[in-house]
Amino acid sequence: MQIYNTLTRKKEEFVPLKGNKVNIYTCGPTVYDFFHVGNARVFITFDMIRNYLKFRGYDVTFVQNFTDIDDKMIKRANEENITVKELGERFIDEYFKDADALGIERADVHPKATEHIEDIIELIKTLIDNGYAYEVDGDVYYATRKFKEYGKLSQQNVDELEAGARIEPGEKKKDPMDFALWKAQKPGEPAWDSPWGKGRPGWHIECSVMAMKYLGETIDIHGGGPDLIFPHHENEIAQSEAATGRPFARYFMHVGYLNIDNQKMSKSLGNFFTVRDILKKYDPEVLRFFMLSSHYRSPINFSEDLMQQAKSSLERLYNALYSMEHLENLAEDRELVEKDKEYLDKLEKYEREFVEAMDDDFNTADAIASLFNIVREYNMKVDEKSPREIVKATKETLLNLGSVLGFFRKFEEKTLLDEEIEQKIREREEARKSKNYALADKIRDELKAQGIILEDTPSGVRWKRQ
Repeated sequence: MQIYNTLTRKKEEFVPLKGNKVNIYTCGPTVYDFFHVGNARVFITFDMIRNYLKFRGYDVTFVQNFTDIDDKMIKRANEENITVKELGERFIDEYFKDADALGIERADVHPKATEHIEDIIELIKTLIDNGYAYEVDGDVYYATRKFKEYGKLSQQNVDELEAGARIEPGEKKKDPMDFALWKAQKPGEPAWDSPWGKGRPGWHIECSVMAMKYLGETIDIHGGGPDLIFPHHENEIAQSEAATGRPFARYFMHVGYLNIDNQKMSKSLGNFFTVRDILKKYDPEVLRFFMLSSHYRSPINFSEDLMQQAKSSLERLYNALYSMEHLENLAEDRELVEKDKEYLDKLEKYEREFVEAMDDDFNTADAIASLFNIVREYNMKVDEKSPREIVKATKETLLNLGSVLGFFRKFEEKTLLDEEIEQKIREREEARKSKNYALADKIRDELKAQGIILEDTPSGVRWKRQ
């Protein structure tokens, strides 16, 4: 398996630090508002990556944080006359509503910055003791030039980076490139006790702390959006490696930008959309399909036309599944002939192509193409005269591979409904055997009201949807 590593700017063979175990840390949202479609691409991508690694047999531990103390949160909480904690709890709940709709599974741990203040203080103390940080009037700064490898992720040297840096009003840092680890309390801000007085953590330090607390001093994969390469992930490397002397992460992965109608998404341009906005118009699985229809590192353009194309493509896959399900009930159990075996060989070929695409830096675009190859082969070669084994194998292959990408949730939900229908039919049969015909008729009428038609035959009860 090959992964493109932002740190080295090349694809590398994926070799986890500890055998079959894979640790992943991704930067989650700052919870002051609903997350937008650009965030959604990142969250969907890493959900897919986790799914695929599990599919390939890895034991994955996945951590995604919530930044629940931040300048933007303080500003909005003050505007709404509520506490920062209340604001954070509200938008964490809203995050989960949208993430659940998109089929994004919960992380193994969703740590919050405010729940790790003591850990943050301890790491800052270590950095001061190691000579990489200093305190000025209650603020603590990281001495960037002390870390000789600073800039290795963004592949810029400190002097180049300093050209765009400046000291903000009120800051007392020694060098424009230094950044805050701890911020002294200002009026109206929440604060915690520390050796440097009351204050709150800087943004960058929290992720170093939470990643190392839950995954160890060196993690396998660290990721997020491209805007996090500098300064956030660069600063995380500097903090973590200065404290431990070990590599912070083996592979850095960053998802490409999302544009709206070929323009950068911006509130000033009026093209800024939250996921909540998009889901008023589109099924969440269509949005997920759209996001995965391009390679995760490529820039992607969001538009009405492309979303309609995604909707049509996903419907083709669903229609094929429903066709397979119908044909499975009609097909016969018979021995396979040579052409059937050739068909199964082709099915295995497309499954291998799916795996090869995903092993090549999670190339979901080519992986989805393999799904359509399966559907095309099925449409050309399979009919009512085909053996049931062929139909079943095709359906199971399409479902298994599609579910790796987070598709076909509605079909899976419908399958659960099928089991409920079968249970109702069994209850009806029991009622008939005990001559409780009133209950049997009631069950039949209930199923009919839900569009389920029963047919009593000499070989048993058959059912179909209207």
